[in-house]
Amino acid sequence: MPQESSQPSAGRPRHRVVVVVDEGTNPFEVGVATEVFGLPRPELGLDEALYELVLCTTGPRVRMNHGFFHLTGVPGLDAAETADTLIMPGRPDNSVPRAPAVLDAVRRAHARGARIMSFCTGAFALAESGILDGRRATTHWQWAQAFRERFPAVRLEPDVLFVDDGDILTAAGSAAALDLSLYVARADFGAEVANSVSRRLVFAAHRDGGQRQFVERPVPQVRDESLAPLLAWAQERLAEPLTVAGLAARAGVSPATLHRRFQAQLGTTPLAWLTGERVTLACRLIERGEERLDVVAHRSGLGTAANLRARLRRETGLSPSGYRRRFGPRVPAAAGRIAAAATARTP
Repeated sequence: MPQESSQPSAGRPRHRVVVVVDEGTNPFEVGVATEVFGLPRPELGLDEALYELVLCTTGPRVRMNHGFFHLTGVPGLDAAETADTLIMPGRPDNSVPRAPAVLDAVRRAHARGARIMSFCTGAFALAESGILDGRRATTHWQWAQAFRERFPAVRLEPDVLFVDDGDILTAAGSAAALDLSLYVARADFGAEVANSVSRRLVFAAHRDGGQRQFVERPVPQVRDESLAPLLAWAQERLAEPLTVAGLAARAGVSPATLHRRFQAQLGTTPLAWLTGERVTLACRLIERGEERLDVVAHRSGLGTAANLRARLRRETGLSPSGYRRRFGPRVPAAAGRIAAAATARTP
């Protein structure tokens, strides 16, 4: 999801995120958007949010999922006309078509170049609007078959956490909405900011969107087989020549057993996890001002500057110099980061 971003400047408006709250919307997913995109960020030393967040509804009184409460006092759908990013949360009654006004708002936002996101079964609304035809997307695994039957023109990927298809991003489930939101914050503001936000949330900073969304996790019969101690140990030693065999030895298991545990608990492989952690560390080093690529490569465990370039481009879509221009320390004031993505997706 790499996007060009101009340099921040004082007085520039923040990137505007608009969440469409339809009848029956799940409150949790609205809360996810509010937490990541709408709240002040004291963990970054800021008394304002990274984005400007606006909720909008289809009427003056909208019934939330199962009638737990009604939402009132928020703007109408006209607010979607000024969205830089439009988010469509999910709802459980996907057999009921979305209101035509909601679908029209999605189409108009997409046509003018806004970034479009959906959480969980919000992908049904995007598909109903027609903007997903021929595009990659995901939705909650329990609704995958129904989605395929209704929208055969969409290239559904049902076994991943989220899908980034450029200007349209879809998250698989309610919890995966957090993964996607942090992924977007990472793309907009860099790894350091995303990690700070995730620490406040007590949530994994960056899970690869290609990880499985549904993983069987049986209760251990004999002993705790959690990977958490091993992961913490490895994260402190990324500059060292860690290998899958070495990780397995540290855990006291065979490489095959370690591989099975990674797949069961994280939905990825040990090597993929290790590479992702090293790329994230490299990003943070660049953001903190390290300009020597060989030093970044060595301290992150990526080895060579050539490997650093290849891995960074694959992960972020940017070269090291491009990443530095966008997220580097040229703007000393932390508040400047808020404006950095304000025009990143303005057509």
